[in-house]
Amino acid sequence: MVEQYASQLDHTFHALSDPTRRAMLRNLSVHERSVGELAAPFQMSLAAASKHIKVLERAGLVHREVKGRTHVCRLNARPLSDAQDWIRYYERFWSERLDMLESLLRGEAPTPPSPKKGRTR
Repeated sequence: MVEQYASQLDHTFHALSDPTRRAMLRNLSVHERSVGELAAPFQMSLAAASKHIKVLERAGLVHREVKGRTHVCRLNARPLSDAQDWIRYYERFWSERLDMLESLLRGEAPTPPSPKKGRTR
């Protein structure tokens, strides 16, 4: 289960690492779009757009449905939520460390970190 979760995060962060794919996701957040509509702002071929969409599909961020000759893409935001959970863990980690550093710099006794809730990373 943990290995599958880690693999899913790897796919999600890989998909998000490219600015074109991030822009495609932003466009899909408004409403579903065809591959041609996703390719248009980037002046790229349908084949190039399809490669980007395949990466997004592998990450589970996009669902593609074939309607006749048109491939329609729809956003699935669930993997983004999982990535945000992962990031939030490290946000808490660093916030606690910086709070402790601030206490030390002010000459106060640092407050120990609170126990972690949820999944471990």
